[in-house]
Amino acid sequence: RQRRRCIRDSINIGVAVDTPNGLVVPVFKDVNKKSVTELSRELTTISKKARDGKLTAGEMQGGCFTISSIGGLGTTHFAPIVNAPEVAILGVSKSAMEPVWNGKEFVPRLMMPISLSFDHRVIDGADGARFITIINNMLSDIRRLVM
Repeated sequence: RQRRRCIRDSINIGVAVDTPNGLVVPVFKDVNKKSVTELSRELTTISKKARDGKLTAGEMQGGCFTISSIGGLGTTHFAPIVNAPEVAILGVSKSAMEPVWNGKEFVPRLMMPISLSFDHRVIDGADGARFITIINNMLSDIRRLVM
């Protein structure tokens, strides 16, 4: 059986939003073409729309990746599950100050557990590990996000 891969021109990311009516995942389209500021504004607008129950079906379709953050609920770790046809999901847990060895001494550092689940039919395990390393590096120095 021949395997086919669909390479997209745009990156569409779902963001899980907890609402009074249950979890919904609005999809942010073309995130690769938007600034962090634009995405922040869009997240605020769409999250409110989701909580108010006013999302359209079209606003919840077309995602290839989801970000689910349950740290606000106090959860320190979880294993997110990929929802087909998406290929991966990033789980973000509650951050906390922890002692980290810097080579000379322990220093307090804000640590945020993240977990990546992905479809191994589409994403190689080593590529998934590299992706987590990139995310870690970007979050370790927030200035990288605005470059």
